[in-house]
Amino acid sequence: MKPHMLNLRWRRCLWLHPAETSGGIPGRDMQHTGKDTTGYLMRRLWRDWMRKHLPRITVAVSLMLVVAAASAAYPKLIETSINMLQAENRNVIWMMPAAIILVTFFKGLAAYGQSVLAQSVALRVINELQKAMFAHLMRADMRTHHLNSTGKLISRFTNDVNLMRDALSRTMTAMARDLVTALALVGMMFYLDWLLTLLVIMTYPIAGRPIIRIGRRLRRASTNAQSGMGDLTANLEQAFSGVRLIKSYRMESYERGRANDLFDQIYYLVMKTVKGRARMYPILETLGGVSVAAVLAYGGWRIISGTGTLGGFVGFLSAVILAYQPIRSLGNLNAALQEGLAAVKRSFDLLDEDAEIFDQPDAKPLVVSGGAVAFQHVSFEYEAGKTALKDVCFDVAAGQTIALVGPSGAGKSTVMNMLLRFYDADTGSVMIDGQDVRGVTIASLRDSIALVSQDVTLFNDTAAANIRFGRPDASDEDVIAAAKAAAAHDFISGLPEGYDTLVGDRGLKLSGGERQRIAIARAMLKDARILLLDEATSALDAESEQQVQAALDRLTEGRTTLVIAHRLATVMNADGILVMDGGRIVETGTHESLQQQDGLYARLSRLQFRTTVSEPADGDSQKDNQDDGVVAERAKA
Repeated sequence: MKPHMLNLRWRRCLWLHPAETSGGIPGRDMQHTGKDTTGYLMRRLWRDWMRKHLPRITVAVSLMLVVAAASAAYPKLIETSINMLQAENRNVIWMMPAAIILVTFFKGLAAYGQSVLAQSVALRVINELQKAMFAHLMRADMRTHHLNSTGKLISRFTNDVNLMRDALSRTMTAMARDLVTALALVGMMFYLDWLLTLLVIMTYPIAGRPIIRIGRRLRRASTNAQSGMGDLTANLEQAFSGVRLIKSYRMESYERGRANDLFDQIYYLVMKTVKGRARMYPILETLGGVSVAAVLAYGGWRIISGTGTLGGFVGFLSAVILAYQPIRSLGNLNAALQEGLAAVKRSFDLLDEDAEIFDQPDAKPLVVSGGAVAFQHVSFEYEAGKTALKDVCFDVAAGQTIALVGPSGAGKSTVMNMLLRFYDADTGSVMIDGQDVRGVTIASLRDSIALVSQDVTLFNDTAAANIRFGRPDASDEDVIAAAKAAAAHDFISGLPEGYDTLVGDRGLKLSGGERQRIAIARAMLKDARILLLDEATSALDAESEQQVQAALDRLTEGRTTLVIAHRLATVMNADGILVMDGGRIVETGTHESLQQQDGLYARLSRLQFRTTVSEPADGDSQKDNQDDGVVAERAKA
């Protein structure tokens, strides 16, 4: 790093009164009154997602009417056939079969078209909902991602979406078609015998209230089951990603027990929905039996008494039997609809989460002249009562390299989070070249900052694509130049397909040092004025570290750089060092001046630079002291 003269001003600030700090973190799971009813969810689903597909829905409904009319024609055809047989009309031999074939042919064509159109609308709505949820999560605050595990978020796109797809598809096809068909058949029943129809209809309200209550219970049970599936997905994701650690510590039995508990929990939750759906069958079966029994009793009495005809009675009974099937399907489909609406509500709740970090109405693009950084009385809490930063104040001149050191949990990473505006300060302000980061656009702010984190994130894409993540429009020559500067070109060239080699999920096909060098190349390609290095050389061996450190020295030339370091040997030549503890800056200076102060930094330095490898003072892993020879050489230098 550059041996510039120290030009770091550290302002000791007056502690602000607690009343001036923010009270707490707004809840993210608040329920909205009136927004969980079936009516509200259906109206919103129609208004925001389905109405745009009205032309196709109109055609589908028209085809449903054809299907319903064809179904309703059966009882009339049966009545006519019986009457023609009683009259010994020979035309019944060819006329009625031809009519039945013609009706069923058009019914089949209409049912096919209606099913395809309705399914396409349902799947398109689900597709658009998935896109909207993903886009929302990409825009969401870091707090949202911290409060929701990866597994739970993935569950929204898998388990919840499957329930929505099933409910919406069945609603758009079977439920809508069955409803129209049932209405058409009831109309035919009125046409054939209005008195018998009234007798039958009187039995249906008896089942209405139990079915509605069962539907509400199903919604609650389904919501709990979906939440449980989220927990299960999160557990599985953690277990599979940490399988190496699980095996090395022989924790297979423990993890199996945890997973089994979740599997059992899901079993009992899903069984509640199964029992809820099953309760529909006895109610609907009994209802159908009562209806047919009433028709047989009253209709039979009318025929015996001479007030009714056999053809009319058989036709009406056929209509009742034909109507029973769609009505029973409507009762069963209500269960699927309620489960789907539970998933819809969870999706709407996600989309309704308000971002806390957003561009102000008068936000302007950040204008970076030199990259000077200033923290002015910055205090911040991730959660109420858990302070991360306490009245932090410091200035970094343009082009300086400043190191942040201290124990784990001291607030070093939080400083970087504030600068990137992953969070906003509860009190105070973060400035870049005199501009408050809250008053500039987020895009321009983050375009001006490059981050290399200790936890390297690589995507299952080519090595070139992962480097180009820093600047998507970069040429191949620029990508190669960045890789060379990061000491990554040689090993990338040695991969099976060179820069076009897939690096695997999270870069698992590469070593830790190789992943780190690709991340550094990505930051180099971005060529931002401000650099944030979070233990950027932690995963490198001595030879690679020397190469990358030389590249970082070239990269930081003329740029403002903040470095989080646990190995103090890597920041001895920084322009200034900020020592943090408990969310505060407790010491500041150069390596030499801090050694003379004999404070926290001097104590950490003695622990790291002694010849015997010891446990890192800040609780980090043994890799912070992996090479005593290198440390000793740098200490002497």
